Amino acid sequence: MDIFPQLISKLTNIAEQSVKATIALLDEGCTIPFISRYRKERTGNLNEIQIAQIADQYERLKEIQKRKDTIIKSISDQDKLTPELEKRIKSVWNLTELEDIYLPFKPKRHTRAEIARQKGLEPLATIILLQREQHPEQAAARFVTDDVSSVSDAIDGAKDIIAEQISENEQARNTIRAEYRRNAVITSKVVKKRADDEDALKFQSYFDFSKPLKRVSSHQLLAMRRGESAGVLRIKISSDDEECVYRLKRQFVRGHGPCQKIVGEATEDAFKRLIAPSIENEFAVSSKEVADEEAINVFEDNLRQLLLSPPLGQKRTMAIDPGYANGCKIACLDAQGNLIHHEIIYPHPPKRYYAQATISLMRMVHDYKIEAISIGNGTASRETQDFVNDALSEYKRQYNNVEAPAVYVVSEDGASIYSASQTARDEFPDEDVTTRGAVSIGRRLMDPLAELVKIDPKSLGIGQYQHDVDQKELKHRLDMTVESCVNQVGVDLNTASPHLLRYVSGLGPQLAKNIVEYRREHGAFTSRAQLRKVPRLGSVAYEQCAGFLRIHGAANPLDDSAVHPESYHVVEAMAHDNGCTVAELIKDKGMQKKIDIKRYVTKDTGIPTLTDIMQELDKPGRDPRGVMEEFSFDKNVHTIEDLTEGMELPGIVTNITNFGAFVDIGVHQDGLVHISQIADKFVSNPADVVHLHQHVRVRVIEVDERRHRISLSMKGVAQK
Repeated sequence: MDIFPQLISKLTNIAEQSVKATIALLDEGCTIPFISRYRKERTGNLNEIQIAQIADQYERLKEIQKRKDTIIKSISDQDKLTPELEKRIKSVWNLTELEDIYLPFKPKRHTRAEIARQKGLEPLATIILLQREQHPEQAAARFVTDDVSSVSDAIDGAKDIIAEQISENEQARNTIRAEYRRNAVITSKVVKKRADDEDALKFQSYFDFSKPLKRVSSHQLLAMRRGESAGVLRIKISSDDEECVYRLKRQFVRGHGPCQKIVGEATEDAFKRLIAPSIENEFAVSSKEVADEEAINVFEDNLRQLLLSPPLGQKRTMAIDPGYANGCKIACLDAQGNLIHHEIIYPHPPKRYYAQATISLMRMVHDYKIEAISIGNGTASRETQDFVNDALSEYKRQYNNVEAPAVYVVSEDGASIYSASQTARDEFPDEDVTTRGAVSIGRRLMDPLAELVKIDPKSLGIGQYQHDVDQKELKHRLDMTVESCVNQVGVDLNTASPHLLRYVSGLGPQLAKNIVEYRREHGAFTSRAQLRKVPRLGSVAYEQCAGFLRIHGAANPLDDSAVHPESYHVVEAMAHDNGCTVAELIKDKGMQKKIDIKRYVTKDTGIPTLTDIMQELDKPGRDPRGVMEEFSFDKNVHTIEDLTEGMELPGIVTNITNFGAFVDIGVHQDGLVHISQIADKFVSNPADVVHLHQHVRVRVIEVDERRHRISLSMKGVAQK
């Protein structure tokens, strides 16, 4: 609608013209990554976050418009739609206000007020509500019938009608909302019969909890709601009932007298029976939405950091899935991540074939020219890391101090989910789940993004209360995050899996599958233009995806860059003007610096696009993810029993929440650095100080072996 850009501009503080252009691009089928990267001139150089805000608000307004159409039709069908009412409905874009307008016209269930109306008591309710009648009992007597047995029954019925009218009054509801916003308190009580349950102990902090609703943190609210769902807690949101009733009476009771007394009683009934439960539910929903938003934001940030973790790159890798009785599963991968060998060794109890395992590991390192070793961080991880380091020391001695592979510990979260998935079965139909899991551990070292997109983000061990938030919104936001990361990094068209390709702008599951099948049938792609030959990949999809796909070693070097094919002519013009080829221009940084990009501005190509092109020519196909660093835990600490208060230890940040960061210090149980212990200064958001997989130093401040809880601090601890 024409009004949408204006409304969204006010909500997002983004220029209306930019909003209008973005909406037009979205309606054309453009994706957010494509718009933010290749349509900067049209949007006024909006970034991905701003475009996502516009897209979200656009969808929200379209849903409100659908609801308005439904409401207008419903009221019209009742022959109650006046021009003034229709105008009011059309002017409202707040869903709560819209529902308040509709409430008096909403088809009723069999309410007490509706029963009273059917008995003919609405005129009596009107008489009493006007508060001019000095003898309401005499007026009520006129309404005694076969259905209304007495005067008191007539007055009670009238009160039910008045109570419902008050409860449906917009001003009355806004009065109570305002009171709840100021003074609402959330309380949590344990269900007595569940108080001693072992499962209930995790909610012990909320057995007798009370706090102003506006001061409750998202993780506290989500924890309480989880306890409520588990049948352990009872939750209530309330305000000062007396103050609420007083404010309503000031609104509906005028003066003193018998009618005023009846209206006052109806007002109190309206609040306690109708308004309070409705507003409590409204605030329960809205507070949950706020908590969900905060929790999803945390999950989204963590997922982005995880997916953009530095890759090791194309190195021949040995992946080890550690274990005790079932042994350590080993998968040897070539530089492209293909499985070339797998076996099991038993360096740990109960079998402990240590010497044999050492010989086997050295043999594999030598035979498969292993350059890096990736060890999962699950059961027996530390013991396996110690074993590997010992074996590599022997390897260096045996092979005259030859350089040994670097050793890395990676998160196993989600590896078991992947290994049992259809994706894994398609990739390795002849291998068992243990081998597939080991392969995943190796590949997530080589290229975390390419491997982790195969796993449901909720299985990656990040975020907080992920199963308690709105699952539809969570999936939407996480899918957008994955899509953003994939397109930010770019995808190798000739090696990418269907699961990775599906997140490329403009593609999807079917086109991703078609690309892989075309590649299998015709061999590696030699140019981006070849994509047009892929079945069902039309011009729109090509426009959306081409700039995010890379072809290493292509005849045209721009096919291995983020320069979009639609801008190739610009680079070719630059090269022509400088008397060289495109390849020579890319190699000659000095020549690039001499180019005046203003010469190449056209109606469709502005300074933002030209600036991006020059940055890409400087470092074509640059990976934005940084460089992988080696890490080692303290050699003297293996279990929680080895910890003592005051110890300073190296660790890896494994998860970030609103209340702190979890750190792996190598004892099979992550410790918590509470938000108050993250830095020597005040910290409002842990993500401002630490990031996922960051190498940190922490001090042990408390160890609770019984509950397997470790409290850590970064205060006063020197970081690298």
